[in-house]
Amino acid sequence: MFRIAKNILKKYKIYKATSTTVGKVFSELYGFKLGKNSRFTGKNISFGSEPFLIEIGDDVTIIPGVKFHTHYGGVALFRNEHKGMNVFGKIKIGNNVFIGEDSMIMYGVCIGNNLLIGARSLVSSDIPYNSLAAGSPARIIKTLEEYKISSLKKSIQVLEKDIELRKKKIISKLNLK
Repeated sequence: MFRIAKNILKKYKIYKATSTTVGKVFSELYGFKLGKNSRFTGKNISFGSEPFLIEIGDDVTIIPGVKFHTHYGGVALFRNEHKGMNVFGKIKIGNNVFIGEDSMIMYGVCIGNNLLIGARSLVSSDIPYNSLAAGSPARIIKTLEEYKISSLKKSIQVLEKDIELRKKKIISKLNLK
């Protein structure tokens, strides 16, 4: 009964959290390390069965659907022969990182600083700093500087907070292209 109440309380804390506080709530509930100013824009994120093996740096943004896998389950096939056989690995996320929707971060992976992981990527090996990586398996697509230049060419600067003004400006700029 106590376990059920504890799970309900955990879900309630996550439900009440905002995008700026849910990371701290996740960290406290699941026991992983979390840096400053990191945020989760959704609450459906999986930290695997060993979240204490995860370290997330400063200024990291994690989008909904991201899954962290801190172990390799396939070795279960050998447990009759090798009792208790497991393969674990730490996951380290650097500073100033953006992890796109539905990405999977596998055990033993280190993601460097200043990095973008594209949506639905499978990160199964280390990704060095200052790059954009995407795909399954994830591979470096371009440097972060190349990504910034290509994004600036497509970007529309919108500073307005009013929804109608934002809408007008966006539509106006898109109609010019």
